[in-house]
Amino acid sequence: GQKMFDFQYGEDFAEHIERFDPDFSKVLVRYNPDGDRAENEQQVGRLKRLSDWLKAHDPKFLFELLVPAEEFQLASVDGDVERYDTELRPELMRRAMAEIQEAGIDVDVWKIEGVDRRSDCEMLVAQARSGGRENVVCVVLGRGADDAKVDHWLAQAAPVDGFVGFAIGRSIWWDPLKAYVDGKIERAAGARKIAENFLHFVSVYERAKAPVAS
Repeated sequence: GQKMFDFQYGEDFAEHIERFDPDFSKVLVRYNPDGDRAENEQQVGRLKRLSDWLKAHDPKFLFELLVPAEEFQLASVDGDVERYDTELRPELMRRAMAEIQEAGIDVDVWKIEGVDRRSDCEMLVAQARSGGRENVVCVVLGRGADDAKVDHWLAQAAPVDGFVGFAIGRSIWWDPLKAYVDGKIERAAGARKIAENFLHFVSVYERAKAPVAS
């Protein structure tokens, strides 16, 4: 994806959405609240246009938020990406969501990066639903991480009211697809493995969501 959000079809974005008449209109946005202010404001302006249009029409707004580290943020954790993900990113995500909301951008579904602590999941849902937004929900994205990491993210999010599922891509299909393209497995075997990977994450999420027996 690109660093700055923009309309792929320019001024024809509304016509393009209407042509397909989707249930959801999705954006992918990289936004760090401590990043370049002018770039953030430019992105917010474009997103506000889309939000206003969607409010006047049918599609729900699905917002995929990525919060890449700024150099000084990564330096503050000695260049350790895992420490950034655990120690800094959750609060940066919350701040990014707050700034987007304060700009009048109304999101229906936040597709957000997994976090390592359940308390951070709760914090992010609280922000998503702040200001009378009780019907807003969140889903976890996979970010192409390995199974163990995605399993952990799902286990933290699933029990939290406000998380309703996941939207995982590469962690499900990348390895089987690559093996098929490289001629290492047959098409049917690749499809079977993709299905197994998907069902694995469904099982992890459903087990974590289930109430604990007393």
